Amino acid sequence: MANTPQAKKRARQNEARFAINKARRSRIRTFLKKVEEAITSGDKDAATTALRDAQPEMMRGVTKGVFHKNTVARRMSRLSARVKAIG
Repeated sequence: MANTPQAKKRARQNEARFAINKARRSRIRTFLKKVEEAITSGDKDAATTALRDAQPEMMRGVTKGVFHKNTVARRMSRLSARVKAIG
């Protein structure tokens, strides 16, 4: 357990940051789930729209430090290829 005042404050900050990052991750995953559902249903228009909505959220996750830049780039690349391959 944290003993010094500084360590106690860092523990509080870490808890708050964890909650914020968890919410951001969840929000991004929801956007990705919408893209996945549109891809599996075979609806190219819905998939394109969902991907267009998901991309800024994913990049925001990068700027906020929730995901690594290359991870998001890889996911966007793979998703866009799958959307492009529909119909």
